[in-house]
Amino acid sequence: MNELPIHPIPSAVSKITGKRARHFRVLRSYKTLYLMMLPAIIYYIVYRYVPMYGVVIAFKDYNILEGIVNSPWADPWYKHFQVFYESPYFSELLVNTFLISVYKLIFGMFPPLALAILLNECRVRWFKSAIQTLSYMPHFLSWVIIYGICLMLLSENSGILNRWIVESGGRSIPFLTSTDWFRSVLVGSEIWQHTGWSAIIYLAAMAGIDPTLYEAARVDGASRLRMIWHITLPGIRNVIVLLLILKLGSVLDAGFEQIYIFYNVQVYPVADILDTWVFRTGLEQLNFSLASAVGLFKSAICLILVLGSNALAKKWGQGIW
Repeated sequence: MNELPIHPIPSAVSKITGKRARHFRVLRSYKTLYLMMLPAIIYYIVYRYVPMYGVVIAFKDYNILEGIVNSPWADPWYKHFQVFYESPYFSELLVNTFLISVYKLIFGMFPPLALAILLNECRVRWFKSAIQTLSYMPHFLSWVIIYGICLMLLSENSGILNRWIVESGGRSIPFLTSTDWFRSVLVGSEIWQHTGWSAIIYLAAMAGIDPTLYEAARVDGASRLRMIWHITLPGIRNVIVLLLILKLGSVLDAGFEQIYIFYNVQVYPVADILDTWVFRTGLEQLNFSLASAVGLFKSAICLILVLGSNALAKKWGQGIW
């Protein structure tokens, strides 16, 4: 009987060598792109990853004069987390942060998408450019300026809107000092500032849709609404899911700068969030350990939300990784 030829089995060393060679070939092929990425990578390493060492402050009785290394460890190790949890404001802060973030997420998601669709369907170039420019200009305004605009419009005594209401026979509404209206002001000003800028991302995604799909739909007699529903929206579904997952990663931020500028003592019950409380209780009193503990708590919750939302999105084949 003829013996079958025996093929040599490649060793583990040769496999590793082959993988390294392939990696180097890929690096050489895309070296220009990797060089372009280098500044961003360095930025994230220096300003995002290296400072993560400071997380140990949450488990220490940090003293700014002794430094991180020489400060004594907290006893027990969860001491600062316990202080935050046992605070009488814990549930109120968590509810306010969550509700404001969810309101901004839900109500702030559709206006940019609707604006992008309208601009994409607009065939008058000058009008499209003018609307797009006007819509994303508020993005470049600071919250201090936006608060000044809201004050002129919504002030109870001298606001333009309240003047119209009073002149129409109604009573002025304390938009900026009422617990019933304050969250609406926050969400509305957030939408006004970011709608135009967020629409640019959707417009860029729509530009990547194959135009032959629209031509085929026109030949079949599809209306504009049908093409939007069956071509445009499915074509940018990946971008919609991506932005949703990324926003869930910062769902407990709620916008510290905006709320810190807008809020006042009268609206603390509905406006005081984790970040503003930490700023007052932790940083103003130099309790850095407490501030770090709350920050770590927020990061852990956001990580769980991102992983959960990505796992859920994967079921529809739209996960980030």
